Amino acid sequence: MTNDSRHGCPVRADLCKLKRSTSGFTLIEVLVALIVVGLGMLAVIQTVSQTANNTSYIRDKTIAHWIAMNQLTKVRLEPNAPAVDKSSDEVEMAGRDWRWTMEVKQTPVESIRRIEVSVRPSEAPEKSSLAYVTGFYGTAIAPPGVTQISWRGSQQQGGGPPGERRRDSETEPPPQQPQPEPGEPVNPEPEQPGEDPSS
Repeated sequence: MTNDSRHGCPVRADLCKLKRSTSGFTLIEVLVALIVVGLGMLAVIQTVSQTANNTSYIRDKTIAHWIAMNQLTKVRLEPNAPAVDKSSDEVEMAGRDWRWTMEVKQTPVESIRRIEVSVRPSEAPEKSSLAYVTGFYGTAIAPPGVTQISWRGSQQQGGGPPGERRRDSETEPPPQQPQPEPGEPVNPEPEQPGEDPSS
């Protein structure tokens, strides 16, 4: 047996070398490994959180768009044109309160009005908007048999006065007389009763 005076190991020199080679990680190596793992986990957590936020935003935006379209369709189905004004109200959908704001504007065409609807969560700031929809309401609609439409709101048929509807007998063309076949004698028109043939 030989003594290893440098390490105070009273055994053989090869055994001391084996003991030194099988020692564990140092504290610095463990700390570096923990830092690397922590940075990797932080990046994964941020990615998952961003994906969840995007999903929630898309869901809320879709619901807000549905509310705006419902309000616009409701106004379009009304028999009378909406008044030029600004209105607002709250509605509940998907377990959450929403506030819609509708503004009706007059366009250069008298019979057409512009409708703007914006929707936001009820707790969101007043100036914010999660969905915005624009539509139009027109009163110049042509009923059957109309040949001309006045974009000022009145309706014309043919050359008659506005608002007057022609009878079907006035709008239908006169019946066509059947044409004789080649070689057939042409029948003279029947004389009207009360006419003098000599005249």
